[in-house]
Amino acid sequence: MTFQVSVNPSGRQFSCEAGETVLAAAMRAGVQLPYGCKNGACGSCKGKLLSGSVELGPHQARALSAEEQAAGQTLFCCAVPQSDLSIEAREVLGVGDFPVKKIPVRVARLERAADDVMLMSLQLPATERLQYKAGQYVEFLLKDGKRRAYSIATPPHADELLTLHIRHMPGGVFTDHVFGAMKEKDILRFEGPLGTFFLREDSNKPIVLLASGTGFAPIKAIVEHWAHAKSTRPIALYWGGRRPKDLYMHALCESWAQSLPNFSYIPVVSDALEEDHWTGRTGFVHRAVMEDLPDLSAYQVYACGAPIVIDSAQKDFTSQCQLPADEFYADAFTSEADLADVADVVT
Repeated sequence: MTFQVSVNPSGRQFSCEAGETVLAAAMRAGVQLPYGCKNGACGSCKGKLLSGSVELGPHQARALSAEEQAAGQTLFCCAVPQSDLSIEAREVLGVGDFPVKKIPVRVARLERAADDVMLMSLQLPATERLQYKAGQYVEFLLKDGKRRAYSIATPPHADELLTLHIRHMPGGVFTDHVFGAMKEKDILRFEGPLGTFFLREDSNKPIVLLASGTGFAPIKAIVEHWAHAKSTRPIALYWGGRRPKDLYMHALCESWAQSLPNFSYIPVVSDALEEDHWTGRTGFVHRAVMEDLPDLSAYQVYACGAPIVIDSAQKDFTSQCQLPADEFYADAFTSEADLADVADVVT
Protein backbone atom coordinates (compact mmCIF):
# COMPACT_ATOMS: atom_id res chain seq x y z
CA MET A 1 0.00 0.00 0.00
CA THR A 2 1.22 3.49 -0.85
CA PHE A 3 0.37 6.65 1.10
CA GLN A 4 0.67 10.28 -0.01
CA VAL A 5 2.47 12.82 2.15
CA SER A 6 1.90 16.56 1.73
CA VAL A 7 4.44 19.00 3.14
CA ASN A 8 3.40 22.38 4.50
CA PRO A 9 4.02 25.20 3.87
CA SER A 10 5.81 24.29 0.60
CA GLY A 11 2.98 22.21 -0.87
CA ARG A 12 5.42 19.49 -2.00
CA GLN A 13 4.06 15.94 -2.15
CA PHE A 14 5.65 12.50 -2.23
CA SER A 15 4.59 8.87 -1.87
CA CYS A 16 5.52 6.58 0.99
CA GLU A 17 5.52 2.80 0.62
CA ALA A 18 4.20 0.42 3.27
CA GLY A 19 6.70 0.13 6.12
CA GLU A 20 8.78 3.08 4.90
CA THR A 21 9.48 6.02 7.17
CA VAL A 22 8.48 9.53 6.18
CA LEU A 23 12.13 10.66 6.12
CA ALA A 24 13.29 7.73 3.96
CA ALA A 25 10.47 8.35 1.48
CA ALA A 26 11.20 12.09 1.40
CA MET A 27 14.89 11.49 0.72
CA ARG A 28 14.03 9.00 -2.03
CA ALA A 29 11.75 11.60 -3.63
CA GLY A 30 14.29 14.40 -3.36
CA VAL A 31 12.28 16.31 -0.74
CA GLN A 32 14.88 17.59 1.70
CA LEU A 33 13.60 17.46 5.27
CA PRO A 34 15.97 18.27 8.14
CA TYR A 35 17.64 15.24 9.71
CA GLY A 36 20.63 14.13 11.70
CA CYS A 37 21.08 10.64 13.14
CA LYS A 38 18.18 8.94 11.30
CA ASN A 39 17.78 6.70 14.36
CA GLY A 40 15.35 8.53 16.65
CA ALA A 41 18.09 9.80 18.93
CA CYS A 42 18.80 13.43 18.02
CA GLY A 43 15.45 15.08 17.25
CA SER A 44 16.68 17.01 14.19
CA CYS A 45 13.86 15.65 12.01
CA LYS A 46 11.08 16.67 14.39
CA GLY A 47 7.99 18.16 12.76
CA LYS A 48 4.25 18.43 13.13
CA LEU A 49 1.65 15.92 12.02
CA LEU A 50 -1.28 18.03 10.77
CA SER A 51 -3.48 15.15 9.68
CA GLY A 52 -3.32 11.39 9.31
CA SER A 53 -1.73 8.78 11.57
CA VAL A 54 1.70 7.20 11.92
CA GLU A 55 3.27 4.32 13.77
CA LEU A 56 6.19 5.79 15.68
CA GLY A 57 9.14 3.44 16.02
CA PRO A 58 11.81 3.25 18.75
CA HIS A 59 13.22 6.64 19.76
CA GLN A 60 14.72 8.49 22.69
CA ALA A 61 12.41 10.43 24.98
CA ARG A 62 14.70 13.46 24.80
CA ALA A 63 14.33 13.49 21.00
CA LEU A 64 10.53 13.57 21.31
CA SER A 65 8.93 14.12 24.70
CA ALA A 66 5.48 12.86 25.64
CA GLU A 67 4.31 16.47 25.76
CA GLU A 68 5.56 17.16 22.23
CA GLN A 69 3.97 13.98 20.97
CA ALA A 70 0.66 14.92 22.57
CA ALA A 71 0.89 18.30 20.81
CA GLY A 72 1.13 16.61 17.41
CA GLN A 73 4.90 16.52 16.98
CA THR A 74 6.59 13.44 15.55
CA LEU A 75 10.00 12.23 14.39
CA PHE A 76 9.97 11.69 10.66
CA CYS A 77 12.97 9.34 10.78
CA CYS A 78 10.95 6.70 12.65
CA ALA A 79 7.36 7.62 11.72
CA VAL A 80 5.73 5.09 9.37
CA PRO A 81 2.46 6.34 7.80
CA GLN A 82 -0.74 4.44 8.44
CA SER A 83 -2.75 6.76 6.18
CA ASP A 84 -2.22 9.73 3.88
CA LEU A 85 -0.46 12.49 5.81
CA SER A 86 -0.23 16.24 5.94
CA ILE A 87 2.90 17.38 7.78
CA GLU A 88 4.49 20.68 8.71
CA ALA A 89 8.24 20.79 8.20
CA ARG A 90 10.89 23.23 7.09
CA GLU A 91 12.52 22.02 3.90
CA VAL A 92 16.25 22.47 3.53
CA LEU A 93 17.46 24.13 0.35
CA GLY A 94 20.77 23.05 -1.11
CA VAL A 95 21.25 19.73 0.67
CA GLY A 96 20.42 17.79 -2.50
CA ASP A 97 22.99 19.66 -4.60
CA PHE A 98 25.52 16.82 -4.39
CA PRO A 99 25.01 13.08 -4.98
CA VAL A 100 25.23 10.65 -2.05
CA LYS A 101 27.84 8.00 -2.85
CA LYS A 102 29.25 4.82 -1.36
CA ILE A 103 33.03 5.08 -1.66
CA PRO A 104 36.01 2.94 -0.57
CA VAL A 105 38.66 5.04 1.21
CA ARG A 106 42.15 4.40 2.48
CA VAL A 107 43.31 5.49 5.92
CA ALA A 108 46.10 7.93 5.08
CA ARG A 109 46.98 9.14 8.57
CA LEU A 110 46.05 8.54 12.20
CA GLU A 111 47.06 11.29 14.62
CA ARG A 112 46.22 11.63 18.30
CA ALA A 113 44.93 15.10 19.06
CA ALA A 114 44.22 14.16 22.68
CA ASP A 115 44.22 11.01 24.79
CA ASP A 116 40.73 10.19 23.56
CA VAL A 117 40.57 12.01 20.21
CA MET A 118 41.95 10.63 16.96
CA LEU A 119 42.28 12.63 13.76
CA MET A 120 41.64 10.16 10.94
CA SER A 121 42.58 11.37 7.46
CA LEU A 122 41.10 9.47 4.52
CA GLN A 123 42.30 9.24 0.92
CA LEU A 124 39.64 8.80 -1.76
CA PRO A 125 40.31 6.81 -4.95
CA ALA A 126 42.05 8.85 -7.64
CA THR A 127 38.92 8.74 -9.80
CA GLU A 128 36.55 9.88 -7.05
CA ARG A 129 35.70 13.20 -5.49
CA LEU A 130 33.25 13.80 -2.67
CA GLN A 131 31.32 17.04 -3.10
CA TYR A 132 29.76 18.25 0.14
CA LYS A 133 28.85 21.26 2.21
CA ALA A 134 30.94 22.25 5.23
CA GLY A 135 29.24 20.71 8.26
CA GLN A 136 27.94 17.52 6.63
CA TYR A 137 28.94 14.01 7.66
CA VAL A 138 29.68 10.53 6.32
CA GLU A 139 28.65 7.11 7.60
CA PHE A 140 31.10 4.21 7.73
CA LEU A 141 29.57 0.97 6.47
CA LEU A 142 30.70 -1.77 8.85
CA LYS A 143 30.84 -5.49 8.14
CA ASP A 144 27.99 -6.29 10.54
CA GLY A 145 25.66 -4.00 8.62
CA LYS A 146 25.88 -1.27 11.25
CA ARG A 147 26.88 2.31 10.51
CA ARG A 148 28.91 4.93 12.36
CA ALA A 149 28.53 8.61 11.52
CA TYR A 150 31.31 11.22 11.71
CA SER A 151 31.37 14.83 10.61
CA ILE A 152 33.89 15.98 8.03
CA ALA A 153 36.34 18.43 9.61
CA THR A 154 37.88 19.39 6.27
CA PRO A 155 36.39 22.29 4.27
CA PRO A 156 35.17 21.41 0.76
CA HIS A 157 37.88 23.42 -1.00
CA ALA A 158 40.68 21.40 0.66
CA ASP A 159 39.41 17.87 0.10
CA GLU A 160 42.63 16.11 -0.94
CA LEU A 161 42.31 14.25 2.38
CA LEU A 162 39.08 14.11 4.38
CA THR A 163 39.75 14.37 8.11
CA LEU A 164 37.38 13.16 10.84
CA HIS A 165 37.66 13.72 14.60
CA ILE A 166 36.91 10.47 16.41
CA ARG A 167 36.44 10.32 20.18
CA HIS A 168 37.23 7.00 21.86
CA MET A 169 34.17 5.48 23.50
CA PRO A 170 35.56 2.53 25.52
CA GLY A 171 33.60 -0.58 24.65
CA GLY A 172 32.48 0.89 21.34
CA VAL A 173 33.23 -1.64 18.61
CA PHE A 174 34.32 0.90 16.01
CA THR A 175 36.24 3.33 18.20
CA ASP A 176 38.01 0.51 20.06
CA HIS A 177 39.22 -0.63 16.64
CA VAL A 178 40.28 2.89 15.62
CA PHE A 179 42.31 3.36 18.81
CA GLY A 180 43.60 -0.21 18.86
CA ALA A 181 44.07 -2.30 15.72
CA MET A 182 43.51 0.21 12.91
CA LYS A 183 46.56 1.01 10.80
CA GLU A 184 47.40 3.46 8.07
CA LYS A 185 46.57 2.07 4.59
CA ASP A 186 43.56 0.14 5.94
CA ILE A 187 40.54 0.25 3.62
CA LEU A 188 37.11 1.43 4.83
CA ARG A 189 33.84 2.20 3.05
CA PHE A 190 31.59 5.14 3.73
CA GLU A 191 28.44 6.77 2.39
CA GLY A 192 28.05 10.49 2.07
CA PRO A 193 27.59 13.37 2.13
CA LEU A 194 24.75 13.26 4.63
CA GLY A 195 22.99 15.65 6.98
CA THR A 196 21.39 19.08 6.88
CA PHE A 197 23.86 20.84 9.18
CA PHE A 198 25.72 23.39 7.08
CA LEU A 199 26.14 27.15 6.81
CA ARG A 200 23.17 28.96 5.27
CA GLU A 201 24.95 31.34 2.93
CA ASP A 202 21.83 33.17 1.77
CA SER A 203 21.82 35.16 5.03
CA ASN A 204 23.90 38.11 6.21
CA LYS A 205 23.13 37.61 9.89
CA PRO A 206 26.03 37.36 12.35
CA ILE A 207 26.80 33.80 13.41
CA VAL A 208 27.27 32.07 16.74
CA LEU A 209 29.07 28.72 16.49
CA LEU A 210 28.60 26.53 19.56
CA ALA A 211 30.65 23.34 19.96
CA SER A 212 31.16 20.81 22.69
CA GLY A 213 33.93 18.22 22.52
CA THR A 214 34.40 16.72 19.05
CA GLY A 215 31.37 18.70 17.92
CA PHE A 216 34.19 21.04 16.93
CA ALA A 217 34.84 18.94 13.78
CA PRO A 218 32.05 20.30 11.52
CA ILE A 219 32.44 23.74 13.13
CA LYS A 220 36.09 23.74 12.00
CA ALA A 221 34.99 22.97 8.44
CA ILE A 222 32.45 25.80 8.56
CA VAL A 223 34.99 28.35 9.84
CA GLU A 224 37.55 27.40 7.20
CA HIS A 225 34.92 27.51 4.46
CA TRP A 226 33.74 30.92 5.72
CA ALA A 227 37.32 32.21 5.65
CA HIS A 228 37.99 30.78 2.19
CA ALA A 229 34.83 32.45 0.86
CA LYS A 230 36.03 35.76 2.34
CA SER A 231 32.68 36.25 4.03
CA THR A 232 32.29 39.41 6.09
CA ARG A 233 29.60 37.96 8.37
CA PRO A 234 30.81 38.17 12.00
CA ILE A 235 31.42 34.82 13.69
CA ALA A 236 31.75 34.11 17.40
CA LEU A 237 32.96 30.58 18.21
CA TYR A 238 32.21 29.20 21.67
CA TRP A 239 33.91 25.84 22.31
CA GLY A 240 33.23 24.01 25.54
CA GLY A 241 34.94 21.08 27.25
CA ARG A 242 35.16 19.59 30.71
CA ARG A 243 38.89 20.32 30.99
CA PRO A 244 41.27 22.40 28.87
CA LYS A 245 42.70 19.28 27.21
CA ASP A 246 39.26 18.64 25.69
CA LEU A 247 39.79 21.76 23.54
CA TYR A 248 42.25 19.76 21.48
CA MET A 249 42.71 22.42 18.75
CA HIS A 250 42.74 25.42 21.05
CA ALA A 251 45.89 26.85 19.43
CA LEU A 252 44.30 26.72 15.97
CA CYS A 253 41.26 28.64 17.23
CA GLU A 254 43.49 31.25 18.83
CA SER A 255 45.35 31.67 15.53
CA TRP A 256 42.02 32.21 13.75
CA ALA A 257 41.11 34.90 16.28
CA GLN A 258 44.39 36.68 15.58
CA SER A 259 44.34 36.41 11.79
CA LEU A 260 40.69 36.42 10.67
CA PRO A 261 38.72 39.67 10.62
CA ASN A 262 35.23 39.47 12.14
CA PHE A 263 36.10 36.26 14.05
CA SER A 264 36.19 35.81 17.82
CA TYR A 265 36.91 32.74 19.94
CA ILE A 266 35.63 32.07 23.44
CA PRO A 267 36.80 28.80 25.04
CA VAL A 268 34.79 27.59 28.06
CA VAL A 269 35.76 24.88 30.55
CA SER A 270 33.26 23.37 32.98
CA ASP A 271 35.34 21.15 35.27
CA ALA A 272 38.90 22.44 35.35
CA LEU A 273 41.21 21.00 38.00
CA GLU A 274 43.72 23.04 39.97
CA GLU A 275 46.53 21.40 38.01
CA ASP A 276 45.07 22.75 34.77
CA HIS A 277 45.83 26.36 35.76
CA TRP A 278 42.80 27.46 33.74
CA THR A 279 42.14 31.21 33.86
CA GLY A 280 39.51 31.46 31.12
CA ARG A 281 35.72 31.24 31.15
CA THR A 282 34.07 28.51 33.19
CA GLY A 283 30.65 26.87 33.40
CA PHE A 284 28.30 25.67 30.67
CA VAL A 285 29.32 26.79 27.20
CA HIS A 286 25.83 27.83 26.10
CA ARG A 287 25.50 29.96 29.24
CA ALA A 288 28.61 31.87 28.20
CA VAL A 289 26.83 32.75 24.96
CA MET A 290 23.82 34.00 26.92
CA GLU A 291 26.01 36.14 29.16
CA ASP A 292 27.74 37.77 26.18
CA LEU A 293 24.75 37.94 23.83
CA PRO A 294 21.52 38.21 25.83
CA ASP A 295 19.66 39.24 22.67
CA LEU A 296 20.07 36.73 19.82
CA SER A 297 17.10 37.96 17.80
CA ALA A 298 19.30 39.04 14.88
CA TYR A 299 21.63 35.99 14.90
CA GLN A 300 21.95 32.53 13.43
CA VAL A 301 23.24 29.77 15.74
CA TYR A 302 24.98 26.61 14.61
CA ALA A 303 25.43 24.12 17.45
CA CYS A 304 27.15 20.75 17.43
CA GLY A 305 28.06 18.28 20.15
CA ALA A 306 26.50 16.30 22.96
CA PRO A 307 22.68 16.12 22.84
CA ILE A 308 22.31 17.62 26.33
CA VAL A 309 24.29 20.70 25.25
CA ILE A 310 22.27 21.10 22.05
CA ASP A 311 18.94 20.62 23.83
CA SER A 312 19.82 23.12 26.57
CA ALA A 313 21.06 25.71 24.06
CA GLN A 314 18.00 25.44 21.84
CA LYS A 315 15.61 25.74 24.76
CA ASP A 316 17.38 28.63 26.48
CA PHE A 317 18.32 30.62 23.37
CA THR A 318 14.78 30.59 22.00
CA SER A 319 12.98 31.14 25.32
CA GLN A 320 15.35 33.64 26.98
CA CYS A 321 17.42 35.26 24.22
CA GLN A 322 14.77 35.82 21.53
CA LEU A 323 16.54 33.60 18.98
CA PRO A 324 14.06 32.75 16.19
CA ALA A 325 13.40 29.01 16.34
CA ASP A 326 14.14 28.65 12.63
CA GLU A 327 17.59 30.22 13.04
CA PHE A 328 18.90 27.44 15.33
CA TYR A 329 20.74 24.78 13.33
CA ALA A 330 22.11 21.76 15.12
CA ASP A 331 23.85 18.43 14.84
CA ALA A 332 23.57 16.43 18.07
CA PHE A 333 26.28 13.76 18.21
CA THR A 334 24.78 10.40 19.16
CA SER A 335 27.03 7.61 20.41
CA GLU A 336 26.61 3.84 20.29
CA ALA A 337 25.28 4.09 23.84
CA ASP A 338 22.72 6.69 22.77
CA LEU A 339 21.42 4.43 20.05
CA ALA A 340 21.31 1.45 22.40
CA ASP A 341 19.21 3.48 24.82
CA VAL A 342 16.54 4.34 22.25
CA ALA A 343 13.23 3.84 23.99
CA ASP A 344 10.84 1.29 22.55
CA VAL A 345 7.90 3.66 22.09
CA VAL A 346 5.17 2.80 19.62
CA THR A 347 2.21 5.05 18.83
